[in-house]
Amino acid sequence: MDKMEIYIVEDDLSVISILEDIIEDNDLGSVSGSSGENGADIDEILIRKPDVILIDYLMPGKDGMQVVRELKEKGCRAKFVMISQVSSKDMVGKAYDAGVDFFISKPINLIEVKSVIQNVESQLKNEKTIANLRTMFMNEISDMSDNSDHAKEVNNVDYEKKVRYILNRIGMSGEKGAEDIVKICEYLKSSGQPIATVSIGRLCEIISDAPKNMEQRIRRAISVGMSNLAHLGVEDFMNETFTEYSNSLFPFEEIRSEMDHIRGKSRYGGKVSIKKFIDALMLEADRK
Repeated sequence: MDKMEIYIVEDDLSVISILEDIIEDNDLGSVSGSSGENGADIDEILIRKPDVILIDYLMPGKDGMQVVRELKEKGCRAKFVMISQVSSKDMVGKAYDAGVDFFISKPINLIEVKSVIQNVESQLKNEKTIANLRTMFMNEISDMSDNSDHAKEVNNVDYEKKVRYILNRIGMSGEKGAEDIVKICEYLKSSGQPIATVSIGRLCEIISDAPKNMEQRIRRAISVGMSNLAHLGVEDFMNETFTEYSNSLFPFEEIRSEMDHIRGKSRYGGKVSIKKFIDALMLEADRK
């Protein structure tokens, strides 16, 4: 990702100077402009199209929340970071409603500013990943369909393709472990053996000459699928792929943990269970 463009809206010139020094000295981005001594310059902000706007809550004329609302109404897609000495629950709630993404407390603290801006950068990277995933999903689904209802077409293909279709939907088809998962599903289906009656280690021994490597590949592939779904949920909780698979292929509490990790609210993401995933995947394939 290119260096983030950061715009500062603050009526205190000393605070602007401190923020500029922190941003530039720690390579957090590039300050593309500032305003606020005489009120926020809405037109300049819209022209510059920054990635991030650091905005003071208390300013002459319009307060920070009013400026955020106005910018959003005019199509500004920047991430907003509110700078404030006030931290009441009521104010924080109203700021989030207005469109604020993060907060920085006054007096300005180097560690907090650095942490918040890095979290913003991480969120922007996640959104870019989601956009790429959506493009990938649409391309793959387009290849599988012939300008017809792909759901109907999937019902007419064999079991292997049903499994592959689901893995496609959650962005796992490019993972090496996806092929291993398909092989396990085919073996269990053809043998009529429930996965509950056999260990993953034993299945890998039956199918592969390097069972430990196979199990590691599978675990990594499932982790990618969980991460992809969680990214979709962070971006759009009502996304069709997210709503269809977040609670069927994975326990939703693990998806929620992964989403919290992506948002920077938790150090750890969701936990992967190979057995539970394959069992759920086979149930989904049977429904197709």
